[in-house]
Amino acid sequence: MVPVRRSGGRLPGRAVAALCCWMLFLVVLLPLLVLQSFDARFDAALVVQCVVVVHTGGALARVLTDVRARVIAFGFWLFSYVWLGLAPLAMLATDAYPRGFLVDPGTALLTTVLVESGLLAYSAGSALASWRTARTSTVLEPLLARRLSPGRVLLLCGVALLLAAVLIPGQGGLSAFFLSRQAANEAAAQAEPSGSADRAMAAWALSVPAFWALVALVHVPRFRSGDRVLRGLRWLLLPLLFAVNVVVNNPISQPRFWAGTVLLALVFSASWLRGARAFRIGAAGVAAVVLVVFPYSDYFRYDKREPVRVVSLAEQFTSNGDYDAFQQIETGVDYVRTHGFTPSAALGPPLFFVPRATWPNKPDDAGILLARHAGYHFENLSAPLWIETYMWAGFPSVLVVFGLIGAVGRRIDALRHRLRRHRGTLAALLVPAFGFYQLVLLRGSLMAIVGPLALLVCIPLLITRKSRQPAGPSSTQGPMGAPLSATRRAVVPLPPGGART
Repeated sequence: MVPVRRSGGRLPGRAVAALCCWMLFLVVLLPLLVLQSFDARFDAALVVQCVVVVHTGGALARVLTDVRARVIAFGFWLFSYVWLGLAPLAMLATDAYPRGFLVDPGTALLTTVLVESGLLAYSAGSALASWRTARTSTVLEPLLARRLSPGRVLLLCGVALLLAAVLIPGQGGLSAFFLSRQAANEAAAQAEPSGSADRAMAAWALSVPAFWALVALVHVPRFRSGDRVLRGLRWLLLPLLFAVNVVVNNPISQPRFWAGTVLLALVFSASWLRGARAFRIGAAGVAAVVLVVFPYSDYFRYDKREPVRVVSLAEQFTSNGDYDAFQQIETGVDYVRTHGFTPSAALGPPLFFVPRATWPNKPDDAGILLARHAGYHFENLSAPLWIETYMWAGFPSVLVVFGLIGAVGRRIDALRHRLRRHRGTLAALLVPAFGFYQLVLLRGSLMAIVGPLALLVCIPLLITRKSRQPAGPSSTQGPMGAPLSATRRAVVPLPPGGART
């Protein structure tokens, strides 16, 4: 009798115990740690916010104990738990916010209901997709099964090095990439006061290809014929591309969210982190870094650097502008109450490449609209996906968008699990990159990030080709990668009158 192995090789009792421990930590201990120094006043908004904390903390705990590595779900629930769970809990309990624009209790209540509605829609879409994971996806599965093409990867490496040679001197040389973001922006504004959009596109055209060239070169498949040439080129190009990425994707001059995406995508694309156990350990480490290290990681953002002062989580949430997502949603709800819904704004992100000279009525960036509505003197602010979709058509658009995101994200995670033993696939490379870039996508605004997102997705599509092997679960494969069903159907021909041996 062959013993039956449970999925993931874990006993259900151990999985339940791990889930309970994570739930206790995320849903009880951390929220109490945030609220311990406050005399919380429990109004309706704070009660709904406690529901949000339980929902996001429970979902994050489930991802951290799952028998499968779910990168997309981890990125979504990590952002939701920290930025829309714990941070608003501290804000609503103290009525203290990182920005100056304050709203009435009714608007705060509507904001918490809006956030929870998006989370419920995401959970519903994910649950619906999980019931249908056994069915083959005619679009996503062939797409994620695409494999790196060595020739195209080498071509991308050449393009990335050429762009670095051309664009780095034009942006001030190597030293400009190790200045603080404040100093770099001020120097660029003095040189070209009206060319901020062109500078941003040039920066992304330099950063994203360099990142993908390095990742692809590490994971490009090797073949017996011509492998000596490929190996030689790999060892020649890897140090060059590593040096280019240190220059153009370092956390000093680049936003922390993007620098973190680059680092985490490189780490989590490794084969040893595709398994469930290794992923759970790595994801727990990322969550700890986001909670403990992230608030202090803007040390190099400004020229005048004060000594690092360690404060409580609650004080970080209520005073640090990096956690303004909930307050920006509140501002957006107040904006809609004043100006109404703007369905045409939904056309802005997909048509971001159309110049305003051609489209005079092109929608403005949502973050800029919210900054102007609040009366801020600076306009480089976030607009979380919750409020951006709400500004289009209210709750219906929020439910539709988040339901689709949840369903597609669950299918992508399931397909990555099925393809986890295939090297050099889009599932192995693009899914971790997009999973962590979600923190940028969810924080918004869409108009500000859709250009880099297009580069992030399109470049790996261009350097891959259709897989010649069926993209099925690795457990259904026989020797040399052949489908097990085909292996079982193979019959050894017998001589006339002979017997099988």
